[in-house]
Amino acid sequence: MQVTGMLYGAKLLKKVNFPAATVLGPEASDNEIKDLIEKCGSVFVKPIFKGGVGKKGKSGLIGRALDIKSALAEKERLYFAEHKVGAMSYKAQGVTFEGAVAADYEVYFSITDSTKYRAPTVTLTHHGGVDIEELEPEKVAEAPFDALTGLKAFVIANALSDLGAPKEIVSPLVQNLPKLWDLFHLHGMTTLELNPIRMTVSSPGRLLPVACDFKCGFDRDDHRVDRLGLPEDLFMADDTDFEQEINQLRTYQGQSDVYVINDKGTILSPTFGGGANSLVTEGLGDDAIISSDFGGNPPYEKMHEVMKICLRHWLPQTNVLFVIGGKSNNTDIFETFRAMSDALREYFNENGPSPIFVVIGRGGVNLVRGMGVFKDVLEALGLPYRIFGHDSAMSDVVRYAQTVDKWMKDGGRAQIAAKLGIEEG
Repeated sequence: MQVTGMLYGAKLLKKVNFPAATVLGPEASDNEIKDLIEKCGSVFVKPIFKGGVGKKGKSGLIGRALDIKSALAEKERLYFAEHKVGAMSYKAQGVTFEGAVAADYEVYFSITDSTKYRAPTVTLTHHGGVDIEELEPEKVAEAPFDALTGLKAFVIANALSDLGAPKEIVSPLVQNLPKLWDLFHLHGMTTLELNPIRMTVSSPGRLLPVACDFKCGFDRDDHRVDRLGLPEDLFMADDTDFEQEINQLRTYQGQSDVYVINDKGTILSPTFGGGANSLVTEGLGDDAIISSDFGGNPPYEKMHEVMKICLRHWLPQTNVLFVIGGKSNNTDIFETFRAMSDALREYFNENGPSPIFVVIGRGGVNLVRGMGVFKDVLEALGLPYRIFGHDSAMSDVVRYAQTVDKWMKDGGRAQIAAKLGIEEG
């Protein structure tokens, strides 16, 4: 997730007229906070973290205030709060004040591009307000739908019927939830999640769904994201220097999705394709330095620059340069491999040789020419390599790369260094 919380969430929901809780930002005056408490009965004070930082409630990082004095005390406690998620640590940059919403029912709702159904899919339950993973499967409905026709009311109605949802919440949800498809589809989102949506009384006998928390992720290579006018630094939270350099290349055609998994890893794996990225990232685990997707038929100039950045940051610690991807439909393998091999040759010319083993697995347009140009460069540099074609199972290629990495750690790196006439790095 790249955007979390109601500070931006309420503004985005307003674009499709979906009801949202009243929220004040860190610049709110004492009088504004006091008025919000008087209007809503209480406020929730939440720290602002750039990027998708979850589990704040379980970490004690959400406060509730019934008066201005306690609201300001919670503001002081949480304004620069630190939140640890695994090995990562995040620092808050202010707080929001969100008006409480009284309700008897809480609903979880999300839209995502599902790899399971190969279609946009709604996940819905009227047992919201908790982690969706904690619920029994029979309490959660998953409903794929056709992106061409969009999210229709009957998809929501059928899902709620399957869940046996209370009748009084069905009509308000059927009327309002389809609005979220426009927000998702027209602005380049890959995931949109509201949890909870609180069903509050808008008039006697009538409920209104009100979003009380918001999360979403974007495809940064989709230009429709720009329609929202979100600040650029919203997408640069806690990025490493390497990630920021790669992200600056988004003006070019093709993907630039990259994330540092383990800065002490030993397998550098420029990857092409989302499916390949998932398999490689899971298979390599902590051995991988980065998780990446550089597909989308990038031109020579972009792929050359991407490779230069990868090598400059990570080659000295790399045992295995693992260039991997599925069988492409439109990516020109010759152009991407020519760019990558040129960058590798230039790196050796400028910085001297490095003891690495190169493993390549790919399929697609101009494959033989691409593998040929990469092979010529590797042989000229004196590097050992192994090349797999499109008829090789990617899982087997991943295991081969891990086997080579283990061999490198057990003395192979020293052997290659001796062959290159250099000291082992």
